[in-house]
Formats: sequence, structure tokens, C-alpha cells
Amino acid sequence: MSKNNPLHINDEDEVLFHLIKKKDKSAFTAIYNKYHRYLYALSVRYLKNSEMAEEVVQYVFVKLWETITDIDIQINLKNYLFTMTKNYILNTIRNKKEMVSLSYEKSQIEIKDETGDFLKMIEESQLISILHKGIDSLPPQKREICRKKINENKSNQEIAEEMGVSIHTVKSHYQESIRLLRIYFDKFESIFLLISIPELILLLS
Repeated sequence: MSKNNPLHINDEDEVLFHLIKKKDKSAFTAIYNKYHRYLYALSVRYLKNSEMAEEVVQYVFVKLWETITDIDIQINLKNYLFTMTKNYILNTIRNKKEMVSLSYEKSQIEIKDETGDFLKMIEESQLISILHKGIDSLPPQKREICRKKINENKSNQEIAEEMGVSIHTVKSHYQESIRLLRIYFDKFESIFLLISIPELILLLS
């Protein structure tokens, strides 16, 4: 059966769905790689803003990972992700009243402080080297915050006190750093590195 046949796609999605319900990270990676661009294009169409669209997609995949064990999808996975994305966009617009005034900082997704698990997932020296080069390419303040969180495993509170900024500023810069690192990783085409991109999303879960 052709891979382009809708029945084949639905069967494949059903398998991925059952695997991800068991918290299978490979299945999560496969779903991310398969639907990220589709959901991003959908978000851009509604929001007319690429940065906000990326935030929406990030939220959808984080939410999928966090709530997957409670989800019982009666329709196909693509339609479920479409509905989830559209609802989040509409709620965001409704809550903020004016789409053009939506702030990146106000719409950012809450993230946890743990980075230890992320470092464990990237034990390979090549990826660690690329990660550090990516951090080196960040603007000064974002670079410093990233190094303190990832290299020194410091909390937002500790970083805020050391740098003389608010905790909100630390969170905002770190969130933006993650987004920039994902863009930096996109420059590398090997499967090994592509797998690391959804792992960055797992860091946010």
C-alpha cells in the first residue's frame, strides 16, 4: 500500500498514538517531525506572526506529551492536533482581545527549571559540542543565563540575584534561548541532530 494512501497514514498514526500513550519518546519524535511544519503553517495563517506561531506549536506538543495518558482520540491524530492548535489560537486571541498586541513574554509557555535530564539525553560528545557552540552564538545576556542554567545548574532565583534582574526576565530570556537553539540545530541535517530538536521540547514538559 502506498505511503500516500490515507488509510496507511491513519494506521501509522494509530501505532504512534498507542506508543506515545506509553510515553515512548521515539514515537513523540516521529509525531513531532511529521506534523510540526503542518501545525506551524496553520498557526502562521491565523496569527500572521512567525514567532507567535512557533510558540503555539511548542505549546501543542508540550501539552500532548503532558496529557497523552488521559487522551482517548476518537478521530485521527492529525485532526486532533489540528483542533488542539486551532482552539489554543482562538483562546489566545479571545483572551488578549487584539491579536496584534499579543506579547511574546505574556504568551510564553511555563517551563520547569530542571535541565539535568536534558543533559543526560545528550550524552554524545558531538551533540554536546554543538550545543555549546549554539549557546556561544546567543546574545550576551541569553548566553550567560543559558550557561548558568545548563553548565552550573542554577535556579532562576539564583541567576536573577547574581545578574540583578527579575525572575521573569530570566525565564523569558531562557525560553527565547531555547527557541534560538532549536533554530540553530535546524542547520544540521543529520538524523542524529534532528532527534535532538523534540528533546528540547521534552525539556519544557
